[in-house]
Amino acid sequence: MAGRGWGSDQGEDAAIGVSERSLFAPLPASLPPPSPLVPDSGKLPLQTGIAASVPVAGTGRIVRVRRQIGLISLPRLRHSVNMAASLELDRGVAFLLVPVCLAIGAIGYFSLTAEPDFARPVAVVILTGICALVSRSWPKTHLCFMAALLCALGLLAAKVETWRAGTQMLGSEISTQVTGRVVSLDRMETGRIRLTIDVTSTARPKLRYAPERVRLSARKIPADVTAGSLITGYAKLLPPTGPVRPDSYDFSFDSYFAGIGGSGFFLGNPKLVVSDDGDMPLSARISSSVENAREGIADHIRASVGGAEGEIAAALIVGVRAGIPDDINEAMRRTGIYHIISISGLHMALVAGTIMGLLRGAFALFPDFSARRPVKKYAAAAALFSIAAYLVISGIVVAAERSFIMLAVMLIAVLFDRAALTMRNLAISAIAVIVVSPHEVVGPSFQMSFAATAALVGAYAGWADHRAGKARTPPPKRSLPGFLTRKFLLAAIGLAMTSIIAGSATTLFAIWHFQRVSPLSLFANLAVMPIVTVVMFLAVASALLMPFGLDWPALYLMGKGLTMMIAISGWISERSPVDGVGLISQQSVLLVAIALVIATMATTWLRLAALPFALAGLLTVSDTRTPDVLISEDARLVALPIGGGELAVSRQRPNGFTVDNWKRALTSETIVVPEVFDNSDGQFDVADAVELPPGSPFYCSSGVCVARHMSGAIIAYVEDRKDTWKACGFAELIVVNDATAYDACHNPLVLVITKRQLARKGSAAVFFDRQSATTPATISFAVDSPYRPWHTQRKYSREARGLAPFKKPEKPVVNPQPSQ
Repeated sequence: MAGRGWGSDQGEDAAIGVSERSLFAPLPASLPPPSPLVPDSGKLPLQTGIAASVPVAGTGRIVRVRRQIGLISLPRLRHSVNMAASLELDRGVAFLLVPVCLAIGAIGYFSLTAEPDFARPVAVVILTGICALVSRSWPKTHLCFMAALLCALGLLAAKVETWRAGTQMLGSEISTQVTGRVVSLDRMETGRIRLTIDVTSTARPKLRYAPERVRLSARKIPADVTAGSLITGYAKLLPPTGPVRPDSYDFSFDSYFAGIGGSGFFLGNPKLVVSDDGDMPLSARISSSVENAREGIADHIRASVGGAEGEIAAALIVGVRAGIPDDINEAMRRTGIYHIISISGLHMALVAGTIMGLLRGAFALFPDFSARRPVKKYAAAAALFSIAAYLVISGIVVAAERSFIMLAVMLIAVLFDRAALTMRNLAISAIAVIVVSPHEVVGPSFQMSFAATAALVGAYAGWADHRAGKARTPPPKRSLPGFLTRKFLLAAIGLAMTSIIAGSATTLFAIWHFQRVSPLSLFANLAVMPIVTVVMFLAVASALLMPFGLDWPALYLMGKGLTMMIAISGWISERSPVDGVGLISQQSVLLVAIALVIATMATTWLRLAALPFALAGLLTVSDTRTPDVLISEDARLVALPIGGGELAVSRQRPNGFTVDNWKRALTSETIVVPEVFDNSDGQFDVADAVELPPGSPFYCSSGVCVARHMSGAIIAYVEDRKDTWKACGFAELIVVNDATAYDACHNPLVLVITKRQLARKGSAAVFFDRQSATTPATISFAVDSPYRPWHTQRKYSREARGLAPFKKPEKPVVNPQPSQ
C-alpha cells in the first residue's frame, strides 16, 4: 500500500520466514508448551512443530486449524507481532499515522472544556520534542514520544488557527444601517439573494463592536451589483446560532472559522454605492474577480440548460449549489447520491482523466513529435493546471482540497518519473488540510471524505496484493458480445463494491452528524454513476468550448443527462424507507474510526486488530439515551415524542429546520401542533393536565401550554413569567419564555428552565427518571461554560443578561392647538 512489499514476492511471509497462517501454529501434542524455566524450550523451529502435528496427507483443513488454535504460544505471538510491526514500519506506516496523530491533537483541542493559553500547548510541544530527541537510542520509546509530539503539534495548530481567526461575533440582535463590500452572492431557490458582505461602517446606531463580515439576504438587489460592489441598506443583524440540540452541529463554530460575525436580512432593498475600486486591496480584487467569473459562468449555464438541471450543472462546474430546489436536494440525500453535487475526488479524477486522455489522443496524431517528446508529462502538466483551475473556480471546499492534493501529488510524480503511492497521497493531503484548517477535522466533510477515500484505497490495494500473489491464466478468446458483456459486468461489480465500501466506511459518521442513512444508496449509485460519468465528460467539454461560444451542444446533452439523474433519484426516493435512525453513541463512532485506521493502514495480519474495535463500535451504537424533551435555545420551541412516530411541539408554526433535525434525532415522522382553547369556553383548564393520558400533545389555555410525556411526566410551556405558578403544582418541567423569569416554584422536584438559561447555555435536552417519580429531571445544555472563543458572544445578549426585549419608545401624542 505504502511502500515495498505490496504485490511482490517479498511480502511479510518472506520477511518472517514462515507462512501467515503458521504464525499461530501449535506445538505437537506430545510436547509440553514452552516454559521460561527451561532453557531454549521456546526455540523449537516453527516449521518442525507444524510438520510433527499436521500429517501431510489425509488430514482435513478443519482438523489442522483446530490443532493449530489449540497450541497458541504467547512468546510466539509476541514474536509475530514484533516482526509484523517491524514490517509495517519498513513499509512506511509511520508516515501514514502522522495525520492521525495531528487529527487527534486537533480533536483534543476542540474537545477541551476551557480555552488554554498559548503557553501550555507550546510547553507541551517543547517537552515532547525534547523527549523524542533524547530517546532516539530506544526505538519504541522514540516512536511513542514522536506520536505524542505530533498530537501536541495538532493541538497547537488548532490553537493557532483559533487565534488567527479571531472573528468578532455579534452579541445581540440589532437593526442598523450596514455599508459594506460584497464578497459573494448566491441566488437562492426561493428567489432571495444571499450576500456575504465585508462591513465597512454601520450607522443608526453605530456599532462599537461591529462584525467584520456578515451574511445577509435580500428580496431584490440592483442589477449591476457584483462581487466587489459597495452597497448599503438597513438590515436586521442576528448573532450566530448554536446547536439546535446538544451534541449536534454548532453553527457558531462554523461561523467563527468562516469569519462570519453575524447574519440576518435587509429590511428593504439595498442600494449600490459608487466608490473608487482603487481602494480595494489586491487580495480582495483577486477574490472578487474569481467570484464574478464563477457567477458569470453559473448564469451562462443556467440560461443555457434551464430549470433544476441548470442549477445542478452550475453546481458541478463552479460549485454554486444555492439554487437547487429543496425537493431535489432531499431526494438525492435520501438515495445517497448527494455526494455527486459536492465537488470531490470523482469530479477531480474525471476532469484530470479527460484532459490527459484528450491530450494524449491529440499527441498520438503526430507520431514523430510524440516519439521525440515526453507527451505524457505534457498531458500530466495540463491536467494539473486544469484541476487547479477547477479547485479555484469551484470554491475550494474540503473534499475538493483533499482530492486536488492527492491528484497533484500523482501528477507531479509523473512529471518527475516517480511512482505515485496512493495511501501516501491521502496522508499528504490530510496533513495539508489539518495544518491549514484544523477545525475541519471535527466537521462531517473531512471525516466522511477521508473515511471513504481511505477505505477505498485500502480495499483496492489489498485486492491488488491478493491478485498479485496468484498465477493467472490468459483469458480465453471471446466474441465481441461476450467481451462487452464481461466488461459491463466487471464495471458494474466494481461500481457496486465502490459504493458498498465507501458507504460502509461513512455510515456511522453520517448517522452521528445527520441521524440518517440511505438504505437504497447502492441501487441509486449503480443507476446514476454511469450517467454522472458522461455528464462530467460533457462538463469538461463545455468548459473547454465555452470561451469559443461552442459549448451549447455539450450543455444541452448535459441537461438531458441530469434530467435522467433527477428522475431516477426521485423514483428511488419515493420507494426508500424512512431514513431517520435516531442518535448513536459517541464512543461507537470513535471505536469504528480506530478500526478504520487500523484496517486501511495495516498491510500485514495486524489489520485483524481492527475487528475487536469494529465489533465494540457496533455493539455500543445504541449506548445512548434519547432525550425525553428538546428545547430550542431561544426558548420558543419545546418538543417531545408522544408515541406512534409523532412529535408534539409547543408552537403552531415551528421552525422547519429545527423540527426536521429533532424528528430525525427522536425517530419521529410527523409533528403534532398544539390545540388552543379559549379561556371562556371552559373546554380545557390548566389544572386538567393531571388527567391527561401519557402521550398527550400540547393543550394551551390561560397562557400556559401543557403536554404529557409517555413516562407520565407533565411538561408546561409558559410565555409570561407571571403564569409560572399555575403549573408548579403538577408539572415536572416548566419552560418559561421570559428572560426576566426565575424559579417561582421553589420545589426541587420541579425543573424550571428560563429563557436566560437557554440564552447563556444554548439548546437543552431533558431526561426523566422513569424508575422513580421522586427523582427530579436532569438537563443537558449544548454549550458549556467557561465559553470557548466561538461562544463568548452569548453572554452579551439581552436575554443572557436577564433583560426584557427592547421596545421602541412610543412617540408622544401632541394634541393640536385649537385655531384662533
